Amino acid sequence: MHYIELIQNNPLVWILFIGYLLLTLGLSVIGWLKTQDMESFAVGSGDMNPIVVGITLAASIASTATFVINPGFVYVHGYSALMHFGLAAGSGVILGLLLMSFGFRRVGKETNALTLPQWIGERYQSPFLSLAFAGISLLSLTFAVLIVGALSIVMQAELGLTNLESITLIICFVFGYIFIGGTYAHAYTNTVQGILMTIVAAIIVAEGFPLLLTGNVNETIAQVNPDLAQWVNPSSALFNSVFSVYISGFVVGFALMTQPHILIKALYVETEKEVWQYLGVAIAVSLVFSALLFVGLYAHLKGMGTEMFLDPTTGVFRQDMVMAVYITESFSDTWRAVIMVALMSAGMSTLDGILVALSSVAANDLFRPLTQNSILKGKTPEQQSKISYFAGQGILVSMGLMTFLIVLNPPKLLGIFGQVGAYAIVAASLAPVLCGILFPYLRKEPIIVGVGIALLTHFGLYGMAFFKVNDWAIQNFSNPAVPAVLGILLSLAITVTAGIRSNNLTEVH
Repeated sequence: MHYIELIQNNPLVWILFIGYLLLTLGLSVIGWLKTQDMESFAVGSGDMNPIVVGITLAASIASTATFVINPGFVYVHGYSALMHFGLAAGSGVILGLLLMSFGFRRVGKETNALTLPQWIGERYQSPFLSLAFAGISLLSLTFAVLIVGALSIVMQAELGLTNLESITLIICFVFGYIFIGGTYAHAYTNTVQGILMTIVAAIIVAEGFPLLLTGNVNETIAQVNPDLAQWVNPSSALFNSVFSVYISGFVVGFALMTQPHILIKALYVETEKEVWQYLGVAIAVSLVFSALLFVGLYAHLKGMGTEMFLDPTTGVFRQDMVMAVYITESFSDTWRAVIMVALMSAGMSTLDGILVALSSVAANDLFRPLTQNSILKGKTPEQQSKISYFAGQGILVSMGLMTFLIVLNPPKLLGIFGQVGAYAIVAASLAPVLCGILFPYLRKEPIIVGVGIALLTHFGLYGMAFFKVNDWAIQNFSNPAVPAVLGILLSLAITVTAGIRSNNLTEVH
């Protein structure tokens, strides 16, 4: 009787959710009909509609972090978090897309790259770098954990499912339709999800917008805590300096565009004109999504205290519950049902992009080179592609199991857990990608050194804060963006210097 009672208690949410599941499965079947080998699984046939790609890209960038997690940071840390995730990171995202998409596409088309690690390996003629970045890319699994954990929170609140039931449903469903349809399923489903997300984001932002026009916003926020109304929050462990709020936000936003599932979208279309088109769509939609950060302020302006965001099991304050509770308190049952389905689709849209990228990387950049002299030996290129495609599907299943086991007992702060892994990837990736585009004669040696320094800096400094080595480390490196940016800057210093030198030497000769 458990599931019958759940459906009876939340009929509209369940009707919309089941309708969404059926539509997504139908689109994945269409994707499956166009997916035959590793190439079509990873990047399609390079002929997708730029509007589809643009909405897909925006949905991939936004994710559950934008819709569920980040408004909680704004609620807890105030204006400083709004500036970090909104102005600083948003500006970095836009500039990163505009500066790197065209060069990435040019090199990718020249080398027939299917993944970011392959792009790096081919650009620097280094199988080692390709293999190393394939391993680094697997850290995206931490962000998959963040998404599944956040989706579970929404499902528990709206569908009445337990954590175990929620994560089982999410993993079986999303991993399943990507298993079937690959990139085409990712693009088609993200188009529907992205349109739904855009409409719902606009509704949520518009509902609370009059609160910002009352004329006493600063006073109301400051009554909760004066530091919340500061553009740099002196009492925050995460956003307590100009560097942590603005510089790190901008650099990380820029660098996040080098994630395995982001820049690769430039290979989905046929011409540079279509790149401009999909970037225009993606940027416009992303601006709507970013406005959801204001929900963190709306909650304060509506007088919603921390007691409203307590975990029902532990009684502990959960900042990642801010969005879910805000929607419950602010909308009718009908609108709440629509919005909650959109929130679930937001998480699934980014999760499926990560899964396509991860399984493609694992198959193309780990399985292929490691089995070239065994399983794939003597096979034709077509046979190798199909075998790798099936290997990627098998790896996808194993990733689903790993994600399931981690989310059963999720980390305390899902947002931070996901950031540590994602920021490690971009700390390592920015210099190879950006300098690979800007400096055509740059060799692999400085890249290898720069990548090593970036990773050591990021994990070393954040590790000092995580393990509470001293108060100074906790104060300065608890925000994962800060050690990541320091790693990026050191890496860029090495690789840009080497790149300029390589160009000068070539001109002399």
